[in-house]
Amino acid sequence: MNCSYFKRLRQKSTPCFPPHSKPLSLLRNSLIKPTKTKTLLKGRSVLDIIASKPNVADNRRSHLRVIEDFLQTNSLQFPESQFDSFRPHSNPNESSIAVLFGRHRHGLNIDPSILSSALSLCGSERLVSAGIQMHTLAIRNGFLSNVYVGSSLIAFYSKCGAIDNAYKVFDEMPTRNVVSWTAIINGFAQEYQIDICLQLYRRMRNLTLKPNAFTFTSFLSACTGTGCLGQGRTVHCQTIHAGFDCYIHIANALISMYCKCGNVEDALYIFRSIDNKDLVSWNSMITGYALHGLVLKAVELFEEMKKQRVKPDAITFLGILTSCRHAGFVKLGRLYFNSMAEYGLKPELDHYSCIVDLFGRAGMLEEAKDFIKTMPINPNAVLWGSLLSSSRLHGNVWVGIDAAENRLVLEPSCAATHLQLANLYASVGYWDEAARIRKLMKVKGLKTDPGCSWIEIKNGVFQFRAEDRSNSSFTEILDTVDSLVDHMRDLSHLQIVSFEETD
Repeated sequence: MNCSYFKRLRQKSTPCFPPHSKPLSLLRNSLIKPTKTKTLLKGRSVLDIIASKPNVADNRRSHLRVIEDFLQTNSLQFPESQFDSFRPHSNPNESSIAVLFGRHRHGLNIDPSILSSALSLCGSERLVSAGIQMHTLAIRNGFLSNVYVGSSLIAFYSKCGAIDNAYKVFDEMPTRNVVSWTAIINGFAQEYQIDICLQLYRRMRNLTLKPNAFTFTSFLSACTGTGCLGQGRTVHCQTIHAGFDCYIHIANALISMYCKCGNVEDALYIFRSIDNKDLVSWNSMITGYALHGLVLKAVELFEEMKKQRVKPDAITFLGILTSCRHAGFVKLGRLYFNSMAEYGLKPELDHYSCIVDLFGRAGMLEEAKDFIKTMPINPNAVLWGSLLSSSRLHGNVWVGIDAAENRLVLEPSCAATHLQLANLYASVGYWDEAARIRKLMKVKGLKTDPGCSWIEIKNGVFQFRAEDRSNSSFTEILDTVDSLVDHMRDLSHLQIVSFEETD
């Protein structure tokens, strides 16, 4: 495979973008100084945006109070303790939020660039209440027609998990530029809605706007998250056509995408074609090898990296430790874990989790348990979950019970752990304990989510859930699965853990 392959690809015809929801009158008369009544109505339209989803409905009353207080009193409500926290210790100057609130407090004019910067900070820190007031402040000052303020609002709502709200702001912008389009594309990419990303991209190109490198990086992150190789190839073709394929961050994103989508060969081709590799390039390729259990190639690349005097970081070691645990290389994994100190790196929870999983997969459950007890930092739920999985794999019920109970302390609402613990108790005849756990699940209203898998066929992604009969080819699929199970049983590849019960 080489880049000429992608150059020969042809962009497919553009499908129609699906009809969006009816737009709010958010920007209506935004350039006219509003009266108190009109401003209050617009403020409530902001509320309709931020509280239209069930998961934020509980905050509707408090958000309404924030908006009405601001519109009626023209005062921003922001705790003084949080206000002070935005004065960077390393810089005597106040942050954009502190400057904005300070200028508003003293009745001074507000610059759109300061408002845009403050919105960006609100999005990064997930400061929903402050961001809502920024939105209202933009309405009051007539800044919604400013393309950069609008783009910052899109990014703010996207980062706060309100992509529908972000699209409403985008849809009602009177003027859009490449920053606006990239912001909304990135928002849908964060939700892994690759089809909508592509449709937005095509709408953007129809307007003769040229995408930038960040537009394609957003695309590729969506492809990586969904494992859509076909769509990823299309995006790769677009980067070549736009001349961005030689940009280092685009190349790194392509390496990650191809590795995640199962095409290690293409990822390696791109990696070798980079003239000035940075640390992210090496980490992406090592992590890709780790993902596919190619431990020897990962180790070889890691050693090559050190020979070229590239200093590894915590992500590098996470990738190499992941390779070792997949392959069961206990001695090598210990060696690399201990060598982190040579580079001035302190292991984090993810590194400790790799070692616990490494011991567990090798059947060294007591060593894994002792390792957890001697850790200098408190274990998290993921680490206990790793030990739980290993104990189930090797049939060590008591270690599994201990791991499950410790995990429930950290994640008391995890239905899967409750079910696993009940099954573990039942496997050793502790029926009262098993019944107690199941009763607790019922009292808490906990239910396990059905498992799902997906497959990509002709650039389309098809998802399957357990006991899902909605697919028109369900009968044929079930017959094929039964045939595969019989084949596995005949070859003695079907293993069943005695105390694992499906529910």
